[in-house]
Amino acid sequence: MNQCPYLKRPCALGLATPTALVAASGRGARLGIFIKGHQVLETSRSVTVVVLDKTGTVTTGNMSVAGVRTADGESRADLLRYAGAVEQASEHAIATAISAAAAADYGPLPVADEFKALPGLGARGIVDGREVTVGREKLLAARGMTPPADLAAQCRSWERSGRTAVLVGWDGAVRGAIAVADTVKDSAAAAVAELRALGLHPILLTGDSEATARAVAAEAGIDEVIAGTLPAGKAAVIDGLRARGHRVAMVGDGINDGPALAAANLGLALGSGTDVAICAADVILLRDDLRCVPDAIRLSRATFATIRANLVWAFGYNVAAIPLAALGLLNPILAAAAMTLSSVFVVANSLRLQRYPLRTATQERPGRRHARLHPRQGQLSSASAPHRRPDSRSAADGRGGQVLHRHPHPGVGGDQGPAGGRARPARGAPRALREPGAGRGRRRRDREDQGSLGSNRPPRSFLNIDNRSREGTPR
Repeated sequence: MNQCPYLKRPCALGLATPTALVAASGRGARLGIFIKGHQVLETSRSVTVVVLDKTGTVTTGNMSVAGVRTADGESRADLLRYAGAVEQASEHAIATAISAAAAADYGPLPVADEFKALPGLGARGIVDGREVTVGREKLLAARGMTPPADLAAQCRSWERSGRTAVLVGWDGAVRGAIAVADTVKDSAAAAVAELRALGLHPILLTGDSEATARAVAAEAGIDEVIAGTLPAGKAAVIDGLRARGHRVAMVGDGINDGPALAAANLGLALGSGTDVAICAADVILLRDDLRCVPDAIRLSRATFATIRANLVWAFGYNVAAIPLAALGLLNPILAAAAMTLSSVFVVANSLRLQRYPLRTATQERPGRRHARLHPRQGQLSSASAPHRRPDSRSAADGRGGQVLHRHPHPGVGGDQGPAGGRARPARGAPRALREPGAGRGRRRRDREDQGSLGSNRPPRSFLNIDNRSREGTPR
């Protein structure tokens, strides 16, 4: 007796979940959302709170010196030189901005001896025999240095405008303050609005002062701020939110964000961030665009909606067909066709995720990054190149100072210079017929003309026979 296919195994049930997860992971990768494991999609859909790091995540991280204020009797040159000498040994974005501004204004900076970085506070070092301390007001107060009233008021004014105030002191006194400015990313406000639309609660987490954090949060549209957090305390903040029953997603990019990314239910790291953050995160956002965060949440919810639809269809289809097959009321041929159709439906429904619409999707195809337009910023002249014909297009090619770099090797895919290879005939122009055997051996002659390794090598026989010994042997 023929056994009905439905009595063997319902294939649609086995395909319902993995096909949807694989399709969602592929769609995320195409949109710059790299998911390390399929279980991440399950965690993403249950997130209720999204914690955003400030520097490098909500802001661009490209800081610059926006103001300098010296104490009475101090010179601007000494203040910047000493601060730049200490900060040039640090890798922090604020330190990079201060040292770059000092070097640009006053040339090469002295070397700081006995440098020591104080995470979340600042740094110190010995410059010209003086111990110079650069950092937050808390750090200098711990060393017995209090800023004058006018200098403290200037720092408060900078912080209310969203700038970071850095104090500089030596010989037991505060000698001045430096304001460092950062810019909020263009995508920050839109990303926060999309997170709210998804029912998520965004929080800004930073080590800056309360006033600076509030100013940045207001520009990005974030209401809740956790400020003054040291790098070692970020993970404790995440643990506290989880202890209150929240499902927390952490978005960061720096070394200091690594413990917090690992402690969160879902860690998302920007692809432009540090290796520590990327390794600790569950999801890597390959584009420096915060709108990828709500995209990842939206994609995970769509994935589980697809899985539920697949399971409902598979269970319903099999629950209706298996009893009929067991009672012998279903023809085996029809049962085989029905089983195949159920599997096809589940796979086709999962593949719909490959076309899931996301607002940050671009038209750029994966693997075609070498074909993007790269701006030259005025490096191309409008005059024709000397090797071109008088009626050829200009070097800028009418693309607004941009050139399409598609082929990595010269002389391939178009005219790329007089030494770029043979000129290719115009499109549609008639080509001369090649005689049979005309191009035979041309590549080998070209290699010999270029002095290849095998150009002067004599032909080698397949048999190892000493001709001289053979000639001397009598027959």
